[in-house]
Amino acid sequence: MSPEAIAFVNQALVPIGLALIMFSMGLTLALRDFAAILSGGRAAVAGLATHLLVLPLLGLGVGALFGLSPELALGLFIISICPAGTTSNALTFVGRGNLALAVVLTLMTSVVTVFTIPLLLRWAVPWFLDGGGGAVPQLDIVGTMGQLARITLAPIAAGMVVRRFAPGAAAVMAQRLRPTAFIVLVAVIGFSVIVSFDMVVQNLLAATPAIYALNAAAMAFGLLVGRVLGLNQRDWMTLAIETGVQNATLALFLTLTVLGSLPLAVTQNIYGVVMLLNATLLIRWFKGRIAREEAMA
Repeated sequence: MSPEAIAFVNQALVPIGLALIMFSMGLTLALRDFAAILSGGRAAVAGLATHLLVLPLLGLGVGALFGLSPELALGLFIISICPAGTTSNALTFVGRGNLALAVVLTLMTSVVTVFTIPLLLRWAVPWFLDGGGGAVPQLDIVGTMGQLARITLAPIAAGMVVRRFAPGAAAVMAQRLRPTAFIVLVAVIGFSVIVSFDMVVQNLLAATPAIYALNAAAMAFGLLVGRVLGLNQRDWMTLAIETGVQNATLALFLTLTVLGSLPLAVTQNIYGVVMLLNATLLIRWFKGRIAREEAMA
């Protein structure tokens, strides 16, 4: 694949795909949902705190514990600072979890991380890469916030406007765009793997244990939060999925488009597969537990 084709995909198709995902999310939201966020209760607040505080620390800790190379460790950290993705909402729906809680958490984390991601990246990129001998990508905090706002907040707002003034059309569009998140995620991961196949193969054994550990730890912490708060089984599972299923498309946008680095995308390619597999196993594990709890209610 030519450098021009790679640049076109990174600079045009990946952002468009990500914006389409966020637009489809906006089609399902109304202004009253923001009131639900403000009164979302302990589960929503705990889920947001987990994303902003716990996940970045887990990303740092796992990278250090497994002795990853600077590029792999930074790639892992980037996935840990990303918000929940709309894929997590779809998985919550399939697993019969608390879809309202899932949507609220996805929206909250998507909005807040527009501002936290550039700040964390500005610190993390030189921290991880300064000693590597290569060029360290430069990051403009304000410019990156603007980029993230354009491909996340603006499409969400556009979708909400469509729902407000054309609810029928919004419902049809939301139904047809429902598979978008998964399709875009698979397409972006597939493209990234193709153009960095040698790097993925070379780092598969070194990176996969750390990636699996991060995803398992994130989901386990979500379960722990649910237990501490005394939530029901559906909410337990929802918190675990929302904590462990990140917006991998956004992570790849940050590495491929904002930072322009294929090596940083290696961990995110693998993480995108691992998180889907683990979430599927989690849903199967909770299926019987949710059924038993509902039967006893």
